[in-house]
Amino acid sequence: MNTFLVRRSVFLISGLTLAMSMTGPVWAQAAKWPSKPVKIIVAFPPGGLTDAYARNFGDYLATKLGVPVVIENKPGAGAIIGIDAVAKAPADGYTLSMSTSGTYWQNRILYSKLPYNLDKDLTPVTVFPSGPLVVGIHDKIPAKNMAEFVAWAKKNPASMGTYAPGSYPHMVADQTNRQHGTQIQSVHYKGEAAMWLDVASGQSQIAVGSFQAFNAMASRGVRAIGVTGSYRSPKLPDVPTLSEQGNTEKLVTLEGGLPLVAPAGTPEPILKRLADEAVAWSNTEKAAKLRETFAIPNKPKNLADTRKDWESEVPVWVKLAVDLGLKLD
Repeated sequence: MNTFLVRRSVFLISGLTLAMSMTGPVWAQAAKWPSKPVKIIVAFPPGGLTDAYARNFGDYLATKLGVPVVIENKPGAGAIIGIDAVAKAPADGYTLSMSTSGTYWQNRILYSKLPYNLDKDLTPVTVFPSGPLVVGIHDKIPAKNMAEFVAWAKKNPASMGTYAPGSYPHMVADQTNRQHGTQIQSVHYKGEAAMWLDVASGQSQIAVGSFQAFNAMASRGVRAIGVTGSYRSPKLPDVPTLSEQGNTEKLVTLEGGLPLVAPAGTPEPILKRLADEAVAWSNTEKAAKLRETFAIPNKPKNLADTRKDWESEVPVWVKLAVDLGLKLD
C-alpha cells in the first residue's frame, strides 16, 4: 500500500475514533431518554390553536414515551417569556416549546434585544401547520371584503386585535397602514379568545386568527371577509383568500405554523424521535379531528423536511419584518 493511502487510512480511522469519542456521551444520553416527565412550554394561554396542538400531541406522546408529558402555559411579552424558558433549559430532550412561527422567526428583527439568540439557542423539531387564518370583522361594519374594509377604515377609527405583539395580525395591520394610508391601531392580547370577543362586541373592528377561535364568535357578531394563505379554508369555501381579492403582498400568501422547538444541542436521536412521533400522531383519529375542527388540511413533517422548510422559509419571514421596519422595543 502506498504511503498516501496509509496516511489517509490512519487519518480516517483517527477521525472516526475522535467522532465516536465526542458523540459517545450524547448517544448514551439519548439511549436512556426519557427517564422522567417531558415538558412542553406553550407561549400562549389555554384555549387557542397552539395550546390545542400541544395538549393533543402531548397526550399521544406520553403513551409512546411511557412518561408523563406536561403542558405548561407561559404567555406574555410577545411569547418571549415562554421561549426564553426553553432557550435556557438543558439540551436533554425534557423541555420543549411551542409558539407561533412569527415569534421564533421575526422576533429577532422586531426586538432589538432578546434574552436569547433565536439562531443559536434553539433548534426546530417539527412545525404544526395552522392552515388558512380567518380575517374577521365586527358584523355591523358594512364591508364584504378587505378592500371595502380598508375604505371604511379610512373614514372611521379602527383597531385590529392581535394575539401577541409582532404576531401575524400585527404585521398585517402595519402593512395595511403603510400601503393604504389607514391608521389601524393594533391591540395586543395574550391569546385569541379575548381578541375575538372584543371584535364581536365592537371593541375592536377586525382580527386575524384560527378558524376555530373565530368560529366560536361567528354567531355572536363576527363575520369573515377573507382568509390568508394560498388556498381557501375548507370550513369557509365561499370566503376568498386575500390574494384572490387582489392583495399582492407577500405577507398574505404565507402560511405560518406552530413550531415545536428544543434547546440547541439536544441529541439528534431525540429530535428525530420527537419529529417522527409528531408525524405518526398526525395520522391518528384525534389528530384528524383537531385538524377538522381548526380547518387545517396539512400535517407536520419529519425532522429532515422540517429543516429544509426552515432554511427556505425563515429568510422570507425575516425579510418581511426588515422591510416593514417595525420595532417593538
